[in-house]
Amino acid sequence: MSTLTQINEEYDIIVAGGGAAGCIVAGRLAAADPDLRILVLEAGPPTYNNPAHRQPARFLSHIAPGSRTVRVHASRPSAALGDRSVLVPCGQCLGGGGSVNFLVYTRASASDYDDWKTVYENPGWGSNDLIPLLRKTETYQVSGGDGPTHGTDGPLKVSLAVDDCAEQFLQVARALDPTRAQAPSDTDTNDLSTINVYARWPRWINGKTGVRSDVPHHLIYPLEETRPNLHILTGIHVKHVIFDGDNRATGVAFTYNPLFHPDGPTETRIVRGTRLVVLCAGSFGTPGILERSGIGSKAILEGVDVRQRVDLPGVGENYQDHNVLFVPYFSADEAQTLDAIFRNDESAVEAATAELEKTGKGLMAHNGLGAGIKWRPDPSELAEFGPEFKKVWDDYFANAPDKPVTWLGIMSALVGDATQVPPRKYFMVGVNTEYPVARGHVHITHSEDVSAPIDFVPGYLESMADVKTLTWGYKFSREIARRMPYFRGEPAARHPAFAPGSAAAIIPHAEGHIAFDTPRIEYSEEDERALETFARATISTTWHALGTCAMKPRKQGGVVDSRLNVYGVRGLKVADLSIGPCNVSANTYSTALVIGEKAAVIIAEELDIKGVV
Repeated sequence: MSTLTQINEEYDIIVAGGGAAGCIVAGRLAAADPDLRILVLEAGPPTYNNPAHRQPARFLSHIAPGSRTVRVHASRPSAALGDRSVLVPCGQCLGGGGSVNFLVYTRASASDYDDWKTVYENPGWGSNDLIPLLRKTETYQVSGGDGPTHGTDGPLKVSLAVDDCAEQFLQVARALDPTRAQAPSDTDTNDLSTINVYARWPRWINGKTGVRSDVPHHLIYPLEETRPNLHILTGIHVKHVIFDGDNRATGVAFTYNPLFHPDGPTETRIVRGTRLVVLCAGSFGTPGILERSGIGSKAILEGVDVRQRVDLPGVGENYQDHNVLFVPYFSADEAQTLDAIFRNDESAVEAATAELEKTGKGLMAHNGLGAGIKWRPDPSELAEFGPEFKKVWDDYFANAPDKPVTWLGIMSALVGDATQVPPRKYFMVGVNTEYPVARGHVHITHSEDVSAPIDFVPGYLESMADVKTLTWGYKFSREIARRMPYFRGEPAARHPAFAPGSAAAIIPHAEGHIAFDTPRIEYSEEDERALETFARATISTTWHALGTCAMKPRKQGGVVDSRLNVYGVRGLKVADLSIGPCNVSANTYSTALVIGEKAAVIIAEELDIKGVV
């Protein structure tokens, strides 16, 4: 791969951003045509054989203080969040989010992609169009994984693991909620249609070797010897796109990221892309490149002294995410959890690493998220969500039976600020909103400085419909957690501040779980207010940002068309999660992968490159 001195002045294709989608685009095209000159420019560091990326249980290290593999974006303070500023970390390394995320394998509902195709007028982007590409990326190592939506010989491996906290969660949930426990225990909940089934949860981990399955280690690094025309340059900030007089993209301007090149050149450099420039810098990075290139809203560009080239007011708008409440519980000492690894306990890390290297198993080969459910309310439960959610249900969910409202799941460790609670074993039960009403924006604040903070408004919890979804999920998941045999109490600092004497008051310490037939907690109006306050003060991102360069008609605020072309210019495409016109009911990694695969096919068709299908 490229070193600092090997970069050429000209390439056929420039890929700006080395995340999952960008690596797929570059890797697929390079593998198909060894003579194709491709340059990938990535802002973060390489990841080759780095244990922090390869060993699954080390994933939390990437959001620890001092991490250099993510970039954290801080929002404006929001009244809807108790005047908080939320922090959204984005992968900034070769492989992007797929090389630093929690490794959870979930896929969108078929109707999500069908909406992309029909509602937003994008031919070729429906579920039936994309299933072959979803299959192409993966080898599904789960028993019975030869179903019509799963792949059997793709580069990325998907597996299951046994987890005692997860097994307890499943046992209690199925007994407590029997109407959702009728399906067989091995039901595939990631076939793009199945919901309301409690199940063990797959992960992007090779079931034989125990290592993370990410794109660069399967589609980029293996080409190092065989594809000398594929150059990867890390530690690079792409400033803007270069155009000729006919508004055709002809290259990019970039600078070296001083974090990784402290002694490198400081001047801006130009590299030419003779056939195509593809922006793959993600939902935060790609809008910024476009805006610094003069593509966006006139008001935004004038505010930072950028001359407008193309009027596209949708650039940076339509920001969407999933929001999560991950609530901790004290766990029994005998539980198998990742807490010691997360605390970087030296003996625990050494033992887990040795077991991983010897057997491909053990805690280091785990992500802690072993079970969950894509959950959709029945009519009686829907009534508990209140009138704020009813209109959302009628407009969005009622006629789409494959769309879940939330995801509920178990985490076998404490995630978050461990200084608030004593060092011991925990489990967490989480709930996230699958289709929040919230919409926000991301815009540049400086015409040249790529590192300048962005103007970020997340929109989180500005709708009570989103609040009610999360508070209901807290109440229901708490009933499961208290009945799990490992339950040993609730950390007060990480739960709502219920009034003394409330029926909902926390159990600070317990010798064991509550009796299974204990009546469910009845929450008073005061309790509901405490829950709302807690949600607003606690919810966070799930790293699932999308939508800021939406693929939809220009008149609807779209930024790219169904062939991923940026409106108003030529030779410039976008291929990352920013193109998503609306949300998906899943961790977004699988969607990023299918966007990369689809982009590679589109580019190969247009440039007459054979062998990419």
